[in-house]
Amino acid sequence: MKMVWLWVFVLFTASLNLGLADVNGGDQPLAKINILKATVSFHEFAAISAQPVLLGLKGEDTQWITVIFVNPNPSSDDWVGVFSPAKFDPSTCPPVNDRKEQLPYICSAPIKYKYANESSPFYAKTGSGSLRFQLINQRADFSFALFSGGLLDPILVAISDPISFVNPKAPLYPRIALGKSWNEMTVTWTSGYDIDEAAPFVEWGRKGDLRVRSPAGTVTFKRNSMCGSPASTVGWRDPGFTHTSFLKDLWPNFVYTYRMGHLLSDGSVILSKTYSFKSSPYPGQNSLQRVIIFGDMGKAERDGSNEYSNYQPGALNTTDQLIGDLDNIDIVFHIGDLTYSNGYISQWDQFTAQVEPIASTVPYMIASGNHERDWPNSGSFYNTPDSGGECGVPAETMFYYPAENKAKFWYSADYGLFHFCIADSEHDWREGSEQYKFIEQCLASADRHRQPWLIFAAHRVLGYSSNDWYGQEGAYEEPMGRASLQRLWQKYKVDIAFYGHVHNYERSCPIYQNQCMNKERNHYSGVVTGTIHVVVGGGGSHLSGFSKLIPYWSLYRDYDWGFVKLTAFNQSSLLFEYKKSRDGKVYDSFTISRDYKDVLACVHDSCEPTTLAT
Repeated sequence: MKMVWLWVFVLFTASLNLGLADVNGGDQPLAKINILKATVSFHEFAAISAQPVLLGLKGEDTQWITVIFVNPNPSSDDWVGVFSPAKFDPSTCPPVNDRKEQLPYICSAPIKYKYANESSPFYAKTGSGSLRFQLINQRADFSFALFSGGLLDPILVAISDPISFVNPKAPLYPRIALGKSWNEMTVTWTSGYDIDEAAPFVEWGRKGDLRVRSPAGTVTFKRNSMCGSPASTVGWRDPGFTHTSFLKDLWPNFVYTYRMGHLLSDGSVILSKTYSFKSSPYPGQNSLQRVIIFGDMGKAERDGSNEYSNYQPGALNTTDQLIGDLDNIDIVFHIGDLTYSNGYISQWDQFTAQVEPIASTVPYMIASGNHERDWPNSGSFYNTPDSGGECGVPAETMFYYPAENKAKFWYSADYGLFHFCIADSEHDWREGSEQYKFIEQCLASADRHRQPWLIFAAHRVLGYSSNDWYGQEGAYEEPMGRASLQRLWQKYKVDIAFYGHVHNYERSCPIYQNQCMNKERNHYSGVVTGTIHVVVGGGGSHLSGFSKLIPYWSLYRDYDWGFVKLTAFNQSSLLFEYKKSRDGKVYDSFTISRDYKDVLACVHDSCEPTTLAT
């Protein structure tokens, strides 16, 4: 009996902590389902079915299906859950001491759900209805379950026959990223093929030329890699296999086409559809270069599944604005809080499918946020349960980033006229730490003659934010943030520092030691006197309120979803634009004009020591 009470306590504390993960947010919607309390009461005249039965007949990896259901005893809180794999597996339920106690019937959460009366307002009277769902290929079959009793006391009354995609193991959802050198691009994708079944590769070449094949590596993770519940319990779902190939010695600014493939043991080949990307410019190349930066986007369902109502309400707006403007984007930085899966592993597939049109075409660079990494006693800097037990493993596995150690989520990246230093706010950054040494080395290594635009980014606000909860603390920052790093930003003349975590937009003046170093608002020129700090955490998640007091250093605040676009025209001219996700229009902007001599100039706390020697 002790084990049962311990399990109940773990579940209770996990759900409580998930609810407190974001001050302004709610639970991961799948966490609202008390799936371990589900009971079975099949009704003779209750039924549910889905059509079509076979999906992807024309090579689609996404398809709409129709679910029809009947319940002789309907109620307004009946709901339909989508389960994958289709067969519920009670063997994964938590152990109990009393063998006579019946295990729950369902031990894994659905991948999405809708209320039965969503499209049938008279369902509670008639007992019949239908729903439309959009499914993506997720390496397993699907079934649809009709529940009464609401989300807290679900009662299974009917379950459908399974439906599936033609090839559930197909290579899907490519995401490209910069490699460790400027002329290298990586291609990462997901499939159901382990290396003992098939050899993964990428077939690629310059557009119009012959293609070559480059091998790919294969990794995955298991349930025992998760740090806690729900990731290790009801939220667990097999993630399939992640493959990464390194495309090397690329010519700068050329369009390359590629497709992922698997060579099966019988000699046959499975190929994806064809994608394309433009290779990176040479470092220092004086050309037009356009960078997108945002944080905290999350995911949403195009079929309107109720689970995502008011959880990540702006996610699709941001996604669709970027898809619509892809011809004018060269690289994307998503600086933490990617999926908000919070331990429900199925949502990583949903997210990679959502961003595929972007991530398959331009480098999709990521940073680590609290919802990727944080879990008590797991080595994260914050002892909070925000990752839902994932403790960084899915993010580190399913995306590539050019870090020396994937578990230490900090790295540098060069793109043409830009040098990026991406920090990991979920690990110690304070002076004397391993990461602090990396940050200084990264900033110091910037060749400002060739790459004049030096950008720092981290998930949590290590600089300035007048968000209401920071305002209540009186510091307007993450504790120990700028106290540890502002000397480095000043010494190495960082142009702009970006942060997420706070779900709004805010821009500061060029600032150092809490003092505005420049009174301009819309154009900066000459010597770099201070760093501009920008919160751009309005990628899609629920919005964060501002403090009522507007600090003197805060030049622009916006309570809305949006993203930043940086356009480098050449080595001396940069355009900054903040765009709202709802319409793609510019609501805040400034320009910087600067020559190399301006970067070399001495300002307070940025000069090298000199002597009077002749």
